[in-house]
Amino acid sequence: RIQVRFFGGWNFKGRDASARNLAKIGYRKGVPMGSDLTQGPKGKAPSFLIQAVRDAKGANLDRLQVVKGWVDGNGLAQERVYNVAASDNRQVDAQGNLPPVGNTVDLTMATYVNSIGDAELSVVWRDPDFDPSQRAFYYVRVLQIPTPRHSLFDAVAMRQALPEAFKTTIQERAYTSPIWYTP
Repeated sequence: RIQVRFFGGWNFKGRDASARNLAKIGYRKGVPMGSDLTQGPKGKAPSFLIQAVRDAKGANLDRLQVVKGWVDGNGLAQERVYNVAASDNRQVDAQGNLPPVGNTVDLTMATYVNSIGDAELSVVWRDPDFDPSQRAFYYVRVLQIPTPRHSLFDAVAMRQALPEAFKTTIQERAYTSPIWYTP
């Protein structure tokens, strides 16, 4: 039950991500997820105001990602994932990658602690590869820190070892509805 807000527009500023009235700013300056963003001011790329808050009883957040999709000049569907915000002051490198958040899962007890990650992440992100003549869609993916998989809970409860092929942890995710850009 991660709470996610996602707005697209042309005039979001970095300070909007830390505003107490983020939703009000989002609706005033842009459109919410599920909407169309039409051609903006010449020479400007769209900006996106994003906020995610963990569930009060859930795991902390690892990162925010924007997924962009478009059809290229050859008619082929394309997709790119941008890491746009990360917990624990981790920074995106020049290739767009992030170091792993870490893992606090105790495999013998099927428990974890929220000693890594953040309870909330917010950011204003601008598409660095924007082509104003090309239709595109954008949506947000939020990743939590690793937590025990249900198979690990079962193995611990039954006091049985999991086969090596079974994964023991998972990073739960939340997705938004897209925002479509139409020239």
